[in-house]
Amino acid sequence: MPSNDARNLLQCAVPTAAAGVVAVAVSGVVAGGKGALGAAVGTLIALLFMGIGLYVLQWTAKTLPQLFQAMGLMLYVAQLLLLLIFVAVFKGTSLFNAKAFAVALVVSTVVWMAAQARAHLKAKLFYVDPDSSKSDKPEKTGPST
Repeated sequence: MPSNDARNLLQCAVPTAAAGVVAVAVSGVVAGGKGALGAAVGTLIALLFMGIGLYVLQWTAKTLPQLFQAMGLMLYVAQLLLLLIFVAVFKGTSLFNAKAFAVALVVSTVVWMAAQARAHLKAKLFYVDPDSSKSDKPEKTGPST
């Protein structure tokens, strides 16, 4: 993974993990051990889904740039639907507190998306590929006489 991709992943994963730690602590106080476990599972699932999504999006940007926007929209819809399915499947579980799980999952997802938007806004992206100036045609810089 190139350094820019790793930096982008860190700028998203660190705030999400921090929000997950807060969610685990709050859920532990409010709902006990099962609440803390539910919040931890919700945070880990959000980190996993969003991390895989970021990887797929970066791969698409490098290999199929013409599909980047459509893939991004499809990816976010698919992620949200899968997260909704996880909430529905674990709704009646007795392994952990389902409400803490759902809240941590939603909060972690929102924090990831906000951090990803912030990372994209802060990124210094080229508008023009600097390597494309190495063409065979001479460039005209001024009026010809």
